[in-house]
Amino acid sequence: MKLFTNSIPARISVLAIAAALTFGCSGDDGPATPSTPDPNETGFERSTIPFISINTNGNTIVNEPKVIADMNIYINQQLELNTPIGIEFRGSTSLRLFEKKSYGIETRDAADEDIELEVLGFPEEEDWILNGPYSDKTLLRNVLIYQISNEMGRYAPRTRFVELQINGSYKGVYAFMEKIKRDGDRVDLETLTTADSNPDIITGGYILKIDKTSGDTENDDWPGDEAYSEFLGFRSDFDPNGNRINVPPYGPKQGPETYFLYEYPKNSNITAAQKQYIQQYISNFESALLGDNFSIGQRTYLDYIDRDSFVDFFILNELSANPDAYRLSTFMHKDRGGKLAMGPIWDFNLAFGNDGRSQTQTWIYRYNEIAPGDKWLVHFWWPRLMADPEFKSAIKARWNALKPGLLNSNRINAMIDTHVQLLEENGALTRNYDKWRVIGVPLPFNSFVGASYEEEIQYTKNWINDRVAWMDSQIQGF
Repeated sequence: MKLFTNSIPARISVLAIAAALTFGCSGDDGPATPSTPDPNETGFERSTIPFISINTNGNTIVNEPKVIADMNIYINQQLELNTPIGIEFRGSTSLRLFEKKSYGIETRDAADEDIELEVLGFPEEEDWILNGPYSDKTLLRNVLIYQISNEMGRYAPRTRFVELQINGSYKGVYAFMEKIKRDGDRVDLETLTTADSNPDIITGGYILKIDKTSGDTENDDWPGDEAYSEFLGFRSDFDPNGNRINVPPYGPKQGPETYFLYEYPKNSNITAAQKQYIQQYISNFESALLGDNFSIGQRTYLDYIDRDSFVDFFILNELSANPDAYRLSTFMHKDRGGKLAMGPIWDFNLAFGNDGRSQTQTWIYRYNEIAPGDKWLVHFWWPRLMADPEFKSAIKARWNALKPGLLNSNRINAMIDTHVQLLEENGALTRNYDKWRVIGVPLPFNSFVGASYEEEIQYTKNWINDRVAWMDSQIQGF
């Protein structure tokens, strides 16, 4: 199936950022169409892909706060769920650059109170995400890596392809997915409340992230990406080279800084005692990691981390050569009485060769050598861990256990085929690219621009084949 073939060059130019903003139309997130059409009237009568219709009832969707709306979910043309929701835009760079938006939604009851619901077969919760792939023209990079993570035994958000319309305007193919949250069916940690101050209780659970701040402030413009404050999180004592930082923290970010943001408990709920505990824990881990002498078998850093989770996090990010790995959209968690663990993984739209920094023969943990001027750099943890022969041996053992099966490139490409078949047989690809005419168009970050959807898929498969082969050759030498 050829989709919108043209001869636009594969390499992106600076002008592509401006060009990307001219495709599609986003003005229909507002009050233009007050009704919610039946999907049978919009060409979905034979599709088995869930169809989500959202009616904002005259409200205009904004970045924050969520506005009140109604959501209908149809499966096989039958109404499966009708519920009030709150809805807002999601994203930082993607929100500013791309016409196809992503959304955060919150299921609510008739009194506009949050309510946990089972949605599309996923365990009950109230917070969900509609992720709209745009520069990822395969539509499936996030879905694919989350699937691999879950099959490895590492929780990642569950996903399901859907088609979306808002106020009667078709929005295309989306990945409906879980939001990263503390929950028995998501990130399974002990609950930590503002009343918890006992030294044994405040050892967990926590979720931290290394990321930009735009999702945690009211500023959704570029300066909002680096509005770090003591309210939002804390800074590492060390720079990306493991040297102690001597300048004051907070404010606009300096390149050598790494900040840890409070994800759970929320920054509005975490207490002073809990802040002190988790900050000291991270500081102790970092000091141990820097101070250990691996040549004599000293590894006190293992008192602080779940090494297996670090190994799996490394493999997933390196397998996909995710250029944001370790430095952005990077989550970690610590349960009560437990050690610091990496994950869940998050946000891989630039991975699998979709970005020029995502190469088949380059370690992403060495990103600072590739882009030393980037404001967000890989923290010293990863080069330091890779200097430990035992950590590398653990990677090798895990890789060799997974490579014959789950991480075999033929197996991964078969996963891709399954997703493509679903989208293609149900006509969703045609509908999506009728709406968003981006096939053959260089968008920001694209390192490859296929003349058809098939070329985008084949490029990704070839890239995965090359990446797996290169990683295997490198890891066998560990």
